[in-house]
Amino acid sequence: MNRIAISAVFLACLPGIAVVAQIQTKTVKPKEESKATKVARAISAAPAKIAKAAKVADFDDKGTEIPLREGTNGFTCYPGHPGEVGGQPYCANEAAVQWERDFAAHKPKPTNTKPGIEYMLLGGTDWSGSDPNVSSGTPIKEPPHWMIMWPFDAKSTGLSVEPKQTGTWIMWAGTPYAHLMINQRP
Repeated sequence: MNRIAISAVFLACLPGIAVVAQIQTKTVKPKEESKATKVARAISAAPAKIAKAAKVADFDDKGTEIPLREGTNGFTCYPGHPGEVGGQPYCANEAAVQWERDFAAHKPKPTNTKPGIEYMLLGGTDWSGSDPNVSSGTPIKEPPHWMIMWPFDAKSTGLSVEPKQTGTWIMWAGTPYAHLMINQRP
């Protein structure tokens, strides 16, 4: 919720008269979206064959996952938060969901025991292509892509560590959260 100033009234300061100020604030809730809107946005992040049978979930203000639709294929799609850096919708298999949970919990490294697959077919944004801990500055824009959530090493793979609009590169290289970015629609 945001607090915004609705009005401010100030009386002129004349000799011998105290300044009187009144500021009113109002709490403004973000616009509520329908379940159908969230589901549609969430599944737009994955290829149709995956989206069709994927679970859809969102998070409440405390970070608790709220199911919006059941699924049967091991993928979960999230609607994200439009307009926020890193807030784009995505669909992830169980290993990638574990990777995302570990990252959100600030664990030293991800605990998934096999590579995760994650789709962001509407593209995305992030604060940095090299440092997962940066949270300000000029965001990078990512084209439609999919990711393999596994610790890729730039030296052994020979892949670029620079953000690209085409092709494949390693995001957050040299960190435990390094992962492969594949810029294309699968």
